Amino acid sequence: MLVSLIQMDIAVGEPETNRKRALRLMAEAVNAGTKPDVIVLPELWNTGYALEKIGEIADRDGEPTKRIFSEFARNHKVNVVAGSVAVSMPDGKGVGNTMYVFDREGRLTADYSKLHLFRLMDEEKYLAAGGRLGSFELEGVPAGMMICYDIRFPELSRKLALDGAKVLFVPAEWPKPRLHHWRTLLMARAIENQMYVVACNRVGESRGTEFFGHSMVISPWGEVLAEGGEQETILTAELDMDEVDRVRRTIPVFDDRRPEFYV
Repeated sequence: MLVSLIQMDIAVGEPETNRKRALRLMAEAVNAGTKPDVIVLPELWNTGYALEKIGEIADRDGEPTKRIFSEFARNHKVNVVAGSVAVSMPDGKGVGNTMYVFDREGRLTADYSKLHLFRLMDEEKYLAAGGRLGSFELEGVPAGMMICYDIRFPELSRKLALDGAKVLFVPAEWPKPRLHHWRTLLMARAIENQMYVVACNRVGESRGTEFFGHSMVISPWGEVLAEGGEQETILTAELDMDEVDRVRRTIPVFDDRRPEFYV
């Protein structure tokens, strides 16, 4: 499985500008030398952290992201893990920070709203927390979804792994200066759960906050297969799903668990 991560800058509060930028970079990815199987975007790429007006500019029930990305996936025959977008929920329960997944036929196959809201950026004041896990299948491969701050909660990734996930997709807007936390937490999630971690972070500056990129693809051994710098880029890496099974056989941590002591 070849994955391409769209490490992009985000214009805060300008959804149309961001849609054009995302589509341009996605087109570059599919027209590269080797076309990816999966394209991944960062967190809140449609609005950035324009939280004070998020209700006005969020996608209404996921539109137009659903329409545009469904069309792109279908036209290019590529799976799209569409990062996360600000979505006004149709039930009147506020704005979610929501991931969408589209298959090669353009069908919406999964969605997940961020469970853990980040108080340091006032998310809990403007966004509604999700209410279920992000498990799905990507061309027969069990996968999981987490968003940014979620990676600080190891019990969430472990639950996804216990449910069968072999790859974890993590869109993020992880800011400076916490690069050490970002890299360490992602590698820990990969090692402890013996699965691939595909984490796409943004770059650029937003209202005094800088974002450092360093999108990463990490193997089930915790090895960094690819890592971006601090500029806008497309990062590509190959995942060998058989490696997950090999690692889990070599060190059978799931067989050796003693969950009766963990609660």
